[in-house]
Amino acid sequence: MLTQRQLFLQHNAQTSPEPLMLEFVRAKGIYIYDAQDKKHIDLIAGIGVSNVGHCHPAVVKAIQNQAETYMHLMVYGEYVQTPQVNFAKALAEILPQSLSCTYFLNSGTEAVEGAMKLAKRYTGRKGFIACKNAYHGSTQGAESLMESDFYSVGYGPFLPHVSFIEHNNLADLEKITSDIAAVFIEPIQGEAGIRVADLSYMQALRAKCSETGTLLIFDEIQSGFGRSGKMFAFEHYQIVPDVLLLAKGIGGGMPIGAFISSLEIMSVLSHTPILGHMTTFGGHPVCCAAGLATLRTLVDDHIVEEVEEKGQLFKQLLKHPAIKEIRGKGLMLAVEFENFEVNKKIIDACILDGVLSDWFLHCSNSMRIAPPLIITKEEIKEACETILKNINLVAG
Repeated sequence: MLTQRQLFLQHNAQTSPEPLMLEFVRAKGIYIYDAQDKKHIDLIAGIGVSNVGHCHPAVVKAIQNQAETYMHLMVYGEYVQTPQVNFAKALAEILPQSLSCTYFLNSGTEAVEGAMKLAKRYTGRKGFIACKNAYHGSTQGAESLMESDFYSVGYGPFLPHVSFIEHNNLADLEKITSDIAAVFIEPIQGEAGIRVADLSYMQALRAKCSETGTLLIFDEIQSGFGRSGKMFAFEHYQIVPDVLLLAKGIGGGMPIGAFISSLEIMSVLSHTPILGHMTTFGGHPVCCAAGLATLRTLVDDHIVEEVEEKGQLFKQLLKHPAIKEIRGKGLMLAVEFENFEVNKKIIDACILDGVLSDWFLHCSNSMRIAPPLIITKEEIKEACETILKNINLVAG
Protein backbone atom coordinates (compact mmCIF):
# COMPACT_ATOMS: atom_id res chain seq x y z
CA MET A 1 0.00 0.00 0.00
CA LEU A 2 1.31 3.44 -0.91
CA THR A 3 2.02 5.88 1.88
CA GLN A 4 0.35 9.27 2.13
CA ARG A 5 3.59 10.90 1.04
CA GLN A 6 3.78 8.72 -2.08
CA LEU A 7 0.14 9.46 -2.90
CA PHE A 8 0.80 13.17 -2.33
CA LEU A 9 3.59 13.15 -4.92
CA GLN A 10 1.55 11.15 -7.42
CA HIS A 11 -1.80 12.92 -7.24
CA ASN A 12 -1.34 16.41 -5.78
CA ALA A 13 -0.01 19.13 -8.07
CA GLN A 14 3.39 20.24 -6.84
CA THR A 15 4.56 23.82 -6.33
CA SER A 16 8.27 23.06 -5.95
CA PRO A 17 10.70 20.24 -6.81
CA GLU A 18 11.44 19.70 -3.12
CA PRO A 19 8.35 20.20 -0.93
CA LEU A 20 8.88 20.01 2.82
CA MET A 21 6.87 16.75 2.91
CA LEU A 22 5.89 17.31 6.53
CA GLU A 23 2.87 15.18 7.36
CA PHE A 24 0.58 16.48 10.08
CA VAL A 25 -2.60 14.91 11.41
CA ARG A 26 -4.13 17.52 13.72
CA ALA A 27 -3.67 21.03 15.09
CA LYS A 28 -4.79 22.90 18.19
CA GLY A 29 -3.90 26.35 19.46
CA ILE A 30 -0.31 27.15 18.48
CA TYR A 31 0.62 23.50 17.95
CA ILE A 32 0.55 21.16 14.95
CA TYR A 33 0.91 17.41 15.58
CA ASP A 34 2.55 14.83 13.32
CA ALA A 35 1.63 11.17 12.83
CA GLN A 36 3.78 10.21 15.85
CA ASP A 37 1.85 12.80 17.93
CA LYS A 38 4.93 14.99 18.24
CA LYS A 39 3.83 18.58 18.67
CA HIS A 40 5.41 21.47 16.79
CA ILE A 41 5.19 25.15 17.74
CA ASP A 42 3.74 26.90 14.70
CA LEU A 43 5.60 30.14 13.99
CA ILE A 44 4.08 30.43 10.50
CA ALA A 45 0.33 30.27 11.22
CA GLY A 46 -0.31 29.25 7.62
CA ILE A 47 1.38 32.51 6.50
CA GLY A 48 -0.58 34.75 8.85
CA VAL A 49 -3.85 32.80 8.67
CA SER A 50 -4.41 31.24 12.09
CA ASN A 51 -4.41 34.46 14.11
CA VAL A 52 -6.64 33.00 16.84
CA GLY A 53 -4.86 29.66 16.69
CA HIS A 54 -5.78 26.35 15.13
CA CYS A 55 -9.29 25.05 15.72
CA HIS A 56 -10.30 27.81 18.13
CA PRO A 57 -13.41 26.54 19.94
CA ALA A 58 -15.48 29.63 19.09
CA VAL A 59 -14.59 29.35 15.41
CA VAL A 60 -15.25 25.60 15.29
CA LYS A 61 -18.63 26.08 16.98
CA ALA A 62 -19.61 28.82 14.52
CA ILE A 63 -18.63 26.59 11.59
CA GLN A 64 -20.61 23.64 12.94
CA ASN A 65 -23.69 25.73 13.68
CA GLN A 66 -23.72 27.36 10.26
CA ALA A 67 -23.02 24.09 8.41
CA GLU A 68 -26.13 22.65 10.06
CA THR A 69 -28.21 25.72 9.11
CA TYR A 70 -27.30 26.25 5.45
CA MET A 71 -24.25 26.35 3.25
CA HIS A 72 -24.14 27.54 -0.37
CA LEU A 73 -27.47 28.97 -1.52
CA MET A 74 -26.71 31.26 -4.45
CA VAL A 75 -23.94 33.23 -6.11
CA TYR A 76 -22.79 36.22 -4.08
CA GLY A 77 -24.96 39.30 -3.96
CA GLU A 78 -28.47 38.05 -4.75
CA TYR A 79 -29.81 36.57 -1.51
CA VAL A 80 -29.73 38.25 1.90
CA GLN A 81 -27.63 35.78 3.88
CA THR A 82 -27.32 36.40 7.60
CA PRO A 83 -23.64 35.34 8.01
CA GLN A 84 -22.56 37.73 5.24
CA VAL A 85 -24.63 40.62 6.60
CA ASN A 86 -23.50 40.11 10.19
CA PHE A 87 -19.80 39.87 9.31
CA ALA A 88 -19.94 42.91 7.01
CA LYS A 89 -21.73 44.91 9.71
CA ALA A 90 -19.17 43.87 12.35
CA LEU A 91 -16.31 44.95 10.07
CA ALA A 92 -17.99 48.32 9.46
CA GLU A 93 -18.28 48.86 13.20
CA ILE A 94 -14.51 48.66 13.73
CA LEU A 95 -13.45 50.46 10.53
CA PRO A 96 -13.65 54.17 9.61
CA GLN A 97 -16.91 55.32 8.08
CA SER A 98 -15.34 55.50 4.60
CA LEU A 99 -14.71 51.74 4.78
CA SER A 100 -18.24 50.56 5.43
CA CYS A 101 -19.06 48.38 2.41
CA THR A 102 -17.55 44.91 1.96
CA TYR A 103 -17.39 42.55 -1.01
CA PHE A 104 -16.54 39.04 0.18
CA LEU A 105 -14.47 36.63 -1.93
CA ASN A 106 -12.53 33.40 -1.45
CA SER A 107 -8.93 34.60 -1.08
CA GLY A 108 -6.51 37.50 -0.98
CA THR A 109 -5.66 37.14 -4.65
CA GLU A 110 -9.33 37.47 -5.53
CA ALA A 111 -9.57 40.58 -3.34
CA VAL A 112 -6.72 42.12 -5.35
CA GLU A 113 -8.42 41.25 -8.63
CA GLY A 114 -11.71 42.75 -7.50
CA ALA A 115 -10.02 45.92 -6.31
CA MET A 116 -8.22 46.32 -9.65
CA LYS A 117 -11.54 46.20 -11.49
CA LEU A 118 -13.14 48.53 -8.95
CA ALA A 119 -10.37 51.11 -9.36
CA LYS A 120 -10.59 51.13 -13.15
CA ARG A 121 -14.37 51.31 -13.12
CA TYR A 122 -14.58 54.09 -10.51
CA THR A 123 -11.80 56.32 -11.86
CA GLY A 124 -12.13 55.59 -15.58
CA ARG A 125 -8.35 55.22 -15.68
CA LYS A 126 -6.14 52.31 -16.73
CA GLY A 127 -2.83 52.75 -14.93
CA PHE A 128 -1.67 51.10 -11.71
CA ILE A 129 1.34 51.62 -9.49
CA ALA A 130 2.69 48.98 -7.14
CA CYS A 131 5.85 48.50 -5.10
CA LYS A 132 8.93 46.56 -6.03
CA ASN A 133 9.32 43.30 -4.09
CA ALA A 134 5.59 43.27 -3.30
CA TYR A 135 3.48 40.16 -3.20
CA HIS A 136 -0.21 40.43 -4.15
CA GLY A 137 -1.09 36.95 -5.39
CA SER A 138 -0.64 34.45 -8.20
CA THR A 139 -3.45 35.17 -10.67
CA GLN A 140 -2.66 37.10 -13.85
CA GLY A 141 -3.98 40.45 -12.64
CA ALA A 142 -2.46 40.23 -9.16
CA GLU A 143 0.85 39.07 -10.56
CA SER A 144 0.86 42.05 -12.91
CA LEU A 145 1.28 44.17 -9.77
CA MET A 146 4.53 42.36 -8.97
CA GLU A 147 7.72 43.43 -10.67
CA SER A 148 8.94 40.70 -13.03
CA ASP A 149 11.28 38.40 -11.17
CA PHE A 150 12.21 34.77 -10.62
CA TYR A 151 8.68 33.76 -9.64
CA SER A 152 6.90 35.22 -12.67
CA VAL A 153 9.31 34.26 -15.46
CA GLY A 154 7.50 32.17 -18.06
CA TYR A 155 3.98 33.23 -17.06
CA GLY A 156 3.63 36.52 -18.93
CA PRO A 157 2.71 38.67 -20.63
CA PHE A 158 0.95 40.46 -17.79
CA LEU A 159 -1.32 43.50 -17.79
CA PRO A 160 0.04 46.71 -19.34
CA HIS A 161 -0.03 50.17 -17.75
CA VAL A 162 1.63 49.04 -14.50
CA SER A 163 4.66 50.84 -13.09
CA PHE A 164 6.64 50.29 -9.92
CA ILE A 165 7.98 52.41 -7.09
CA GLU A 166 10.39 51.73 -4.24
CA HIS A 167 8.77 51.16 -0.86
CA ASN A 168 9.64 54.14 1.40
CA ASN A 169 11.12 56.21 -1.47
CA LEU A 170 9.53 59.68 -1.31
CA ALA A 171 10.94 60.76 -4.68
CA ASP A 172 9.12 57.91 -6.42
CA LEU A 173 5.76 59.34 -5.42
CA GLU A 174 6.08 61.77 -8.33
CA LYS A 175 5.17 58.83 -10.58
CA ILE A 176 1.62 59.08 -9.23
CA THR A 177 -0.29 61.20 -11.74
CA SER A 178 -3.87 61.80 -12.84
CA ASP A 179 -3.50 58.85 -15.23
CA ILE A 180 -3.19 56.34 -12.38
CA ALA A 181 -6.31 54.52 -11.24
CA ALA A 182 -4.81 53.17 -8.02
CA VAL A 183 -1.69 52.61 -6.00
CA PHE A 184 -1.48 49.16 -4.42
CA ILE A 185 0.77 48.97 -1.38
CA GLU A 186 1.42 46.74 1.61
CA PRO A 187 1.91 49.05 4.60
CA ILE A 188 4.12 46.27 5.90
CA GLN A 189 5.62 44.33 3.02
CA GLY A 190 5.34 40.63 3.76
CA GLU A 191 7.31 38.58 1.25
CA ALA A 192 9.95 41.30 0.94
CA GLY A 193 11.03 40.25 4.42
CA ILE A 194 8.77 42.42 6.63
CA ARG A 195 9.59 45.95 5.47
CA VAL A 196 7.67 48.51 7.50
CA ALA A 197 6.69 51.74 5.75
CA ASP A 198 7.77 55.03 7.38
CA LEU A 199 5.11 57.32 8.84
CA SER A 200 6.23 60.31 6.74
CA TYR A 201 6.22 58.21 3.57
CA MET A 202 2.72 56.86 4.11
CA GLN A 203 1.30 60.27 4.91
CA ALA A 204 2.96 61.72 1.79
CA LEU A 205 1.56 58.83 -0.25
CA ARG A 206 -1.95 59.52 1.07
CA ALA A 207 -1.60 63.20 0.20
CA LYS A 208 -0.33 62.47 -3.32
CA CYS A 209 -3.17 60.06 -4.05
CA SER A 210 -5.73 62.57 -2.79
CA GLU A 211 -4.15 65.31 -4.91
CA THR A 212 -4.28 63.24 -8.13
CA GLY A 213 -7.62 61.50 -7.53
CA THR A 214 -5.87 58.15 -7.36
CA LEU A 215 -7.33 55.43 -5.18
CA LEU A 216 -5.01 54.33 -2.39
CA ILE A 217 -5.40 50.58 -1.90
CA PHE A 218 -3.87 48.93 1.16
CA ASP A 219 -3.08 45.25 0.86
CA GLU A 220 -3.45 44.08 4.46
CA ILE A 221 -3.89 40.47 3.52
CA GLN A 222 -0.97 39.54 5.80
CA SER A 223 -0.85 42.52 8.15
CA GLY A 224 -4.56 42.85 8.97
CA PHE A 225 -6.65 41.50 11.85
CA GLY A 226 -4.23 42.24 14.64
CA ARG A 227 -0.96 40.90 13.32
CA SER A 228 0.85 44.26 13.40
CA GLY A 229 -0.21 45.07 16.95
CA LYS A 230 -3.26 47.02 15.82
CA MET A 231 -6.40 45.59 14.28
CA PHE A 232 -5.35 47.10 10.95
CA ALA A 233 -1.85 48.24 9.97
CA PHE A 234 -3.10 51.53 8.51
CA GLU A 235 -3.87 52.62 12.09
CA HIS A 236 -0.12 53.01 12.67
CA TYR A 237 -0.06 55.86 10.12
CA GLN A 238 -3.07 58.01 11.06
CA ILE A 239 -4.40 57.72 7.52
CA VAL A 240 -7.21 55.76 5.87
CA PRO A 241 -6.95 54.01 2.49
CA ASP A 242 -9.70 54.28 -0.11
CA VAL A 243 -9.86 50.51 -0.42
CA LEU A 244 -8.76 47.89 2.12
CA LEU A 245 -7.86 44.32 1.15
CA LEU A 246 -8.20 41.55 3.73
CA ALA A 247 -7.91 37.75 3.71
CA LYS A 248 -5.77 35.12 5.47
CA GLY A 249 -6.33 35.86 9.18
CA ILE A 250 -9.93 37.04 8.86
CA GLY A 251 -11.41 33.56 8.51
CA GLY A 252 -9.93 31.76 11.49
CA GLY A 253 -8.59 29.09 9.13
CA MET A 254 -11.43 29.15 6.60
CA PRO A 255 -10.93 30.50 3.04
CA ILE A 256 -12.22 34.06 2.74
CA GLY A 257 -11.05 37.38 1.33
CA ALA A 258 -12.57 40.83 1.04
CA PHE A 259 -12.16 44.23 -0.50
CA ILE A 260 -13.73 47.08 1.44
CA SER A 261 -14.48 50.67 0.49
CA SER A 262 -17.23 53.26 0.72
CA LEU A 263 -20.76 52.62 -0.47
CA GLU A 264 -20.24 55.29 -3.15
CA ILE A 265 -17.14 53.67 -4.63
CA MET A 266 -18.41 50.11 -4.36
CA SER A 267 -21.74 50.98 -6.00
CA VAL A 268 -20.11 51.26 -9.45
CA LEU A 269 -19.90 47.46 -9.64
CA SER A 270 -23.68 47.16 -9.62
CA HIS A 271 -24.63 49.09 -12.75
CA THR A 272 -23.65 50.01 -16.32
CA PRO A 273 -23.26 47.10 -16.67
CA ILE A 274 -24.85 45.14 -13.85
CA LEU A 275 -22.86 42.28 -12.31
CA GLY A 276 -19.59 44.17 -12.67
CA HIS A 277 -17.90 41.60 -10.47
CA MET A 278 -19.14 38.10 -9.71
CA THR A 279 -18.21 35.15 -7.52
CA THR A 280 -19.98 31.86 -6.89
CA PHE A 281 -18.51 30.94 -3.52
CA GLY A 282 -17.32 34.32 -2.27
CA GLY A 283 -18.91 35.15 1.07
CA HIS A 284 -19.65 31.49 1.73
CA PRO A 285 -21.95 31.37 4.78
CA VAL A 286 -19.71 28.99 6.73
CA CYS A 287 -16.62 31.12 6.06
CA CYS A 288 -18.43 34.31 7.05
CA ALA A 289 -19.64 32.68 10.27
CA ALA A 290 -16.04 31.68 11.01
CA GLY A 291 -14.88 35.21 10.21
CA LEU A 292 -17.35 36.80 12.59
CA ALA A 293 -16.33 34.37 15.35
CA THR A 294 -12.68 35.23 14.70
CA LEU A 295 -13.36 38.96 14.90
CA ARG A 296 -15.35 38.63 18.11
CA THR A 297 -12.63 36.47 19.66
CA LEU A 298 -9.93 39.02 18.83
CA VAL A 299 -12.00 41.86 20.32
CA ASP A 300 -13.65 40.15 23.29
CA ASP A 301 -10.48 38.40 24.46
CA HIS A 302 -8.37 41.57 23.99
CA ILE A 303 -5.87 39.55 21.95
CA VAL A 304 -4.62 42.42 19.79
CA GLU A 305 -3.74 44.52 22.83
CA GLU A 306 -0.97 42.04 23.75
CA VAL A 307 0.53 41.56 20.28
CA GLU A 308 3.08 44.38 20.37
CA GLU A 309 4.44 43.26 23.76
CA LYS A 310 4.75 39.69 22.48
CA GLY A 311 6.61 40.89 19.40
CA GLN A 312 8.99 42.86 21.57
CA LEU A 313 9.65 39.74 23.64
CA PHE A 314 10.77 37.87 20.51
CA LYS A 315 13.13 40.76 19.72
CA GLN A 316 14.51 40.82 23.25
CA LEU A 317 15.12 37.07 23.44
CA LEU A 318 16.54 36.47 19.95
CA LYS A 319 20.00 37.89 20.52
CA HIS A 320 22.89 36.20 18.73
CA PRO A 321 25.92 37.35 16.69
CA ALA A 322 24.57 35.41 13.69
CA ILE A 323 21.37 37.49 13.68
CA LYS A 324 21.96 40.55 11.52
CA GLU A 325 18.62 42.25 12.16
CA ILE A 326 15.07 41.66 13.38
CA ARG A 327 12.46 43.70 11.49
CA GLY A 328 8.74 44.13 11.87
CA LYS A 329 5.80 45.15 13.98
CA GLY A 330 3.81 43.07 16.42
CA LEU A 331 3.93 39.39 15.52
CA MET A 332 4.96 40.01 11.92
CA LEU A 333 8.73 39.65 12.14
CA ALA A 334 11.74 38.73 10.04
CA VAL A 335 14.99 37.44 11.56
CA GLU A 336 17.82 38.07 9.11
CA PHE A 337 20.92 35.89 8.74
CA GLU A 338 23.99 36.15 6.54
CA ASN A 339 22.57 34.21 3.60
CA PHE A 340 19.93 31.71 2.53
CA GLU A 341 22.15 28.70 3.19
CA VAL A 342 22.57 29.60 6.87
CA ASN A 343 18.90 30.50 7.23
CA LYS A 344 17.72 27.27 5.60
CA LYS A 345 19.93 25.11 7.81
CA ILE A 346 18.63 26.84 10.94
CA ILE A 347 15.00 26.49 9.80
CA ASP A 348 15.48 22.80 8.98
CA ALA A 349 17.11 22.16 12.35
CA CYS A 350 14.29 23.97 14.15
CA ILE A 351 11.68 21.90 12.31
CA LEU A 352 13.35 18.70 13.48
CA ASP A 353 13.37 20.20 16.96
CA GLY A 354 9.64 20.98 16.96
CA VAL A 355 9.51 24.62 15.82
CA LEU A 356 8.05 25.45 12.42
CA SER A 357 9.23 28.46 10.44
CA ASP A 358 10.12 29.33 6.85
CA TRP A 359 11.62 32.12 4.74
CA PHE A 360 10.24 34.83 2.45
CA LEU A 361 9.78 34.78 -1.34
CA HIS A 362 11.77 37.96 -1.89
CA CYS A 363 14.06 37.67 1.14
CA SER A 364 15.38 34.15 1.46
CA ASN A 365 18.01 34.99 4.11
CA SER A 366 15.35 35.87 6.71
CA MET A 367 13.32 33.59 8.97
CA ARG A 368 9.58 34.24 9.35
CA ILE A 369 8.18 34.76 12.84
CA ALA A 370 4.38 34.97 12.55
CA PRO A 371 2.79 32.68 15.16
CA PRO A 372 -0.87 32.61 16.13
CA LEU A 373 -1.55 35.79 18.10
CA ILE A 374 -2.67 33.72 21.08
CA ILE A 375 0.86 32.48 21.73
CA THR A 376 1.80 32.97 25.40
CA LYS A 377 4.98 34.50 26.76
CA GLU A 378 6.09 31.10 28.04
CA GLU A 379 5.57 29.59 24.61
CA ILE A 380 7.54 32.45 23.06
CA LYS A 381 10.41 31.75 25.44
CA GLU A 382 10.30 28.04 24.57
CA ALA A 383 10.32 28.80 20.83
CA CYS A 384 13.21 31.26 21.18
CA GLU A 385 15.27 28.79 23.21
CA THR A 386 14.88 26.25 20.40
CA ILE A 387 15.78 28.80 17.72
CA LEU A 388 18.88 29.97 19.62
CA LYS A 389 19.94 26.39 20.28
CA ASN A 390 19.86 25.63 16.55
CA ILE A 391 21.53 28.90 15.58
CA ASN A 392 24.39 27.80 17.81
CA LEU A 393 24.49 24.38 16.15
CA VAL A 394 24.52 25.84 12.63
CA ALA A 395 26.32 29.16 12.97
CA GLY A 396 28.34 28.66 16.14
